Order: sequence, then C-alpha cells, then structure tokens
Amino acid sequence: MEYDGTDYAGFQLQKRGRTVQGELEKGLATVVGSPVRVVAAGRTDAGVHAWGQVVHLRVAWSHGLSDLQRAWNANLPQDVAIRALARVPEGFHARFSARSRTYRYQINNEPVRSPLVARYTWHVRRPLDVARMDEACSTLIGRHDLAALGRPPSGESTVREVLRARCWTTGRLVFLEVEADAFLQHMMRRLVAMAAEVGLGRLTVTGFVDIIRARDPRGVPGMAPPNGLFLMAVRYDPEVLQWSLPSPETWQKESCFA
Repeated sequence: MEYDGTDYAGFQLQKRGRTVQGELEKGLATVVGSPVRVVAAGRTDAGVHAWGQVVHLRVAWSHGLSDLQRAWNANLPQDVAIRALARVPEGFHARFSARSRTYRYQINNEPVRSPLVARYTWHVRRPLDVARMDEACSTLIGRHDLAALGRPPSGESTVREVLRARCWTTGRLVFLEVEADAFLQHMMRRLVAMAAEVGLGRLTVTGFVDIIRARDPRGVPGMAPPNGLFLMAVRYDPEVLQWSLPSPETWQKESCFA
C-alpha cells in the first residue's frame, strides 16, 4: 500500500488523531460488513509516508482479490491506496515474516524553498557534500549496535544488520536510503540528521563513526523532520510472498512525488 502521511498522526491506531490504520479498517469494514484488524510491517510516525508499506489481515471474502482491491480503494481517502493484494500462507505476519525493510529520505538542497515539494522533502539551503554523506552512510553496512540512533520495543536488542546504506543526488534532490533487517524507532530521522551534519562540514566521518560506536543517543544532533521520510519496501522470502516491485536501481532514479 501507498500513502501520504502528511495529515495523519502516524500509522497505528491512537486514542486521538486520524491514523492510516484507522482509515484502512474503516474502509474495509464498509466493504465486508464487519470489523477487520490490519497489522503493518512498520508503524510509521506522524507525517511519514509510504510507497511500499505491507499489511496483513484475515477476511471472509467470496470474490476475487482484484474485486476486493477495487472495493477497498473506493472506500479509502485519496491519500491512501492499496497497490496490490496477495494470499499468503497460514502464519504469515507482515512484521515478523519480513526479511528486510527499505527507508528513503529526501532532502531539497537548493537555496530557496520549494512549496511544491515541501510536503515530501526537508529543505536544507546550504550546499551538502553528498560524497562525504555517502561515505558516512557506508560505515553502517554490516551488523552493528545502533543504540545511538534510536530505541527498540521494550526488551529488544539494539543490534541491527544494515544491508545497504547510501546517499546520492539527482538535480536539486539529495536521497539517503537504507535497507536493514529491522529499524529502531526514529532511526532514519536521527541518521539523516547526522549525515546532514557531515554534509554541511560540521561533523567528520570519523566523528560520525564515533557517535555510532558510543551507542549514546545524546551524541546525535536531533532528528530530521518526518515529511522527507518514506517506507519504500518490505521484503519477504519468495516462497512466502512475492510480487512485482521496482528494483532499488529504479528507485534511485525516481523521487517520491510527482
């Protein structure tokens, strides 16, 4: 599924505020005539978007999946869409069956802000040294304790395996993308804030590595705003779930807004 998270208080249901999960469940209940709970691969924060979020659900439905997709989409707001549906084996779990997740962050790196892309980028007006940012990101590849970048659910380890981490530029846009087995809360936004400090020359690559090794979040210079962040894809073993998704090479040529 895909959504623009600008007007939502995050994915997960909350006592107050409009959520993506709430809209999904409300629309699906209208279609099938009874409440249905959906479970996401990742609980994105308020203002964060998704191009490839995955949810699982169990529903009684006697028609085809394409019929369910059309009916569900017809009962969703314009900023949420179901892009694909598939049947999965018993025991499949959108979060726990995932092998990796890919997040991307977009920075608008030009002197004057652009209102037309402001919903989907962080505006950094000073020129960024993208090559140095990419060098810093590459140090994360492998298995590391990333406690400096965020906190896990209660009792979980802060060790994560980063499969890909890179930064590149296309025109006025700077992209930072990471694929990992799992992410800590606020991990990407803290990482982007650190990478931006490297790009601005206020933090060296060695200093970046030292902060990671110290495992102390107090060394991280805040968080990047949520509006530049996208959950791009969730990967599963092919025998569990397989559908046609754009390759990382394709993503690197595209921005996440028209």
